[in-house]
Amino acid sequence: MDNIINKLRNLDAYPKINEDFYSRTLSGGVITLASSVFMLLLFISELRLYLHAVTETKLVVDTSRGETLRINFDVTFPALPCSILSLDAMDISGEQHLDVRHDIIKKRIDAHGSVIEARQDGIGSPKIEKPLQKHGGRLEHNETYCGSCFGAEASDDDCCNNCEEVREAYRKKGWAMSNPDLIDQCKREGFLQRIKDEEGEGCNIYGFLEVNKVAGNFHFAPGKSFQQSNIHVHDLLAFQKDSFNISHKINRLAFGDYFPGVVNPLDGVQWIQATPSGMYQYFIKVVPTVYTHVSGHTISTNQFSVTEHFRNAEVGRLQSLPGVFFFYDLSPIKVTFTEEHVSFLHFLTNVCAIVGGVFTVSGILDSFIYHSQKAIKKKIEIGKFS
Repeated sequence: MDNIINKLRNLDAYPKINEDFYSRTLSGGVITLASSVFMLLLFISELRLYLHAVTETKLVVDTSRGETLRINFDVTFPALPCSILSLDAMDISGEQHLDVRHDIIKKRIDAHGSVIEARQDGIGSPKIEKPLQKHGGRLEHNETYCGSCFGAEASDDDCCNNCEEVREAYRKKGWAMSNPDLIDQCKREGFLQRIKDEEGEGCNIYGFLEVNKVAGNFHFAPGKSFQQSNIHVHDLLAFQKDSFNISHKINRLAFGDYFPGVVNPLDGVQWIQATPSGMYQYFIKVVPTVYTHVSGHTISTNQFSVTEHFRNAEVGRLQSLPGVFFFYDLSPIKVTFTEEHVSFLHFLTNVCAIVGGVFTVSGILDSFIYHSQKAIKKKIEIGKFS
């Protein structure tokens, strides 16, 4: 048994030195105190990293297919009334959403940005008591109303019973409505009077769009849109105005859901129009993003970068219709953020590295100072130090 104990004693890699051979110095005490404080600070820093989740970032090729893209927006136009503002969306696959009304809300605002109460029904009350029938006569007491589409009917059975239906029929035909007062439905509903009543007002429009996950654009512009010679144009004649102020403030624009740390570069951006009219364009590169929380919850969303350009309106140039356009394209690279905790073994390894590293470096520094002092003292004693 004693033989085994002696063999184990010979394996001791940490031979002990008798305290009688220790030499304690002032410099050694200072270095010990400083290294202990430094070691404690490093330990606290490592402990904080261990207790908090760290985010790992990776770039991978986006192989997803058949998905849709959700666009959340909140835009304020301080000088463009809600009655003339429309929202269109289209993509390179040919799909179009014209004059989008679902999932969006428009708020009328005054010159000071305050929300105006919703307009009551009956504003711009009818000037003609009896509507004009499709056959040309006025609506009688027991007769079913079927208003004329004024030549824009797709079939003989079509009826346009209000101004909006006439404008929609004209849009499908690719016609512009030059004078709404010549349309019985628009005249009775006070279409032009409503536009005049809203003169000087603004509009806050917010909501979301669900579009195909391909390149495309969506835009806010005055007037109803239609195709004319395969060109997307808006009917501006009905408003009887020469210019439109498209000054705007983007309160929020996001391509997908929020996740911690996301930065949307257009949030809070404001632009004031200086010229009479024009087209303001935002060119957006959408980057698919997957964020995985430390709990395992995954958020599939998007980030984006953007550049801007303003194009002055030119007479006879249909491509420069007044409005705010957002052209977006998708990046083929997907960014993944994964939150995860550092493992305990990794934490323990780093703590050992801190203790061992600081201890070793402080020992080297102490030995250098001790032997330097000893050499200088010896030279002084023999009178060779000057």
